[in-house]
Amino acid sequence: MAREKTPGGLGMLLLSLLDQQDRYGYEMIEALRQRSNQVFDLKAGTLYPLLHTLEAQGWVTSYDGGTVDGRVRRYYHLTDSGKDALETQKTQWKRYADGINGVLEGGVSCGV
Repeated sequence: MAREKTPGGLGMLLLSLLDQQDRYGYEMIEALRQRSNQVFDLKAGTLYPLLHTLEAQGWVTSYDGGTVDGRVRRYYHLTDSGKDALETQKTQWKRYADGINGVLEGGVSCGV
């Protein structure tokens, strides 16, 4: 039996954050934590591999921004193809969530 991949996930959430503005890593970690009521509490060791994957897919680019305490911050920017990918993933996620909710709430009777 084929197993379907669940749409959405952390990559979609990162793309969504970057759709609003360019951000650096720690800023993304904090935004996810706050906006999710502490459900998503990522560590840098989880975040940066995801960002590198998004970069490799051409959905995100990075650049060095301002310095804090002599350290350069790396900012991430959503590309046009990243915006397209985000819209596709959001549509898939909404369909998936509607399916889950249909099952949980009893859905439409199909006579089975």
